[in-house]
Amino acid sequence: MKVIFMGTPDFAVGALQAIIDAGHEVTLVVTQPDKSKGRGKEVAFPPVKDCAIANGIPVFQPVKIKEPDAVQYLRGFEADIFVVAAFGQILSQEILDMPRLGCVNIHASLLPKYRGAAPIQWSILDGEEKTGVTIMQMNAGLDTGDILLVKEYAIKPTDTGESLFDTLAILGSQAIVEALPLLEAGKLTPIPQDNEASTYAKMLKKDMGRIDWTWDAEKIERYVRGLNSWPSAYTYLQGKTLKIWESEVVDSAPGAIDSKRPGTVVAVDKKSIYVACGSRLLKITNLQLEGKKRMDVSAFLLGFHINPGEVLDEQ
Repeated sequence: MKVIFMGTPDFAVGALQAIIDAGHEVTLVVTQPDKSKGRGKEVAFPPVKDCAIANGIPVFQPVKIKEPDAVQYLRGFEADIFVVAAFGQILSQEILDMPRLGCVNIHASLLPKYRGAAPIQWSILDGEEKTGVTIMQMNAGLDTGDILLVKEYAIKPTDTGESLFDTLAILGSQAIVEALPLLEAGKLTPIPQDNEASTYAKMLKKDMGRIDWTWDAEKIERYVRGLNSWPSAYTYLQGKTLKIWESEVVDSAPGAIDSKRPGTVVAVDKKSIYVACGSRLLKITNLQLEGKKRMDVSAFLLGFHINPGEVLDEQ
């Protein structure tokens, strides 16, 4: 099958390579424009571009895929189907209608739940028990097309946004390779989405990571995991930003002081810092203070003194 592949971040790389390895002919890779990165403003390629170059595939990087010149350029490449994975631009109906088998999307949720930009992280933030990948026949809406194939994944208590990203990227590459021959053979039955059951996974913003200690400890712990690695869950300690990377929910702590004020450090031992929340306690085991490296609490306490009764989130 001849494929035009559209994708940009690491999530899409595995799918592109899997399609190539499965013997399909990828005639063109479409990705976002290069970006300047770092203080030196060095040009950084999108990860998908690196994969395409390594496989000798032409790359197209339009600023706006809907522009007439871009649409005309796409017509110059033969393709039976367009495969889209976290491309980052909306396709026009003209593009959707171009290939004979249409356009399919690899979406990292169990549609119709978590349509939108950040389905992976929101599945953890909301405390979902499972998520997965949906191969969807694209239409003009935002992740509203018919469902073609689904792969489920049971979310582990230790999963982070980063680990789940990696897991679903692998699952997505497996799903698309399974779906393509079935789609070509007419063996996939499109299932319309139930719009009434849909939810939206809005884009993540940096300020989402600031911990509200009035939340119950379970919710805060989910934010610690779900926002790892970006934007990360953070608070303030003695005027400096303190990122929390690993934590647990506990009911009590040895020698804890009696404090009902959320954000209060109620106990400290050699390996953990215990903080009062709206309900229960958050046991912090791995963190990163502004200007320092990420480290376990045991290492952190060797060079930094923190006492029970101190209140976090005070700048």
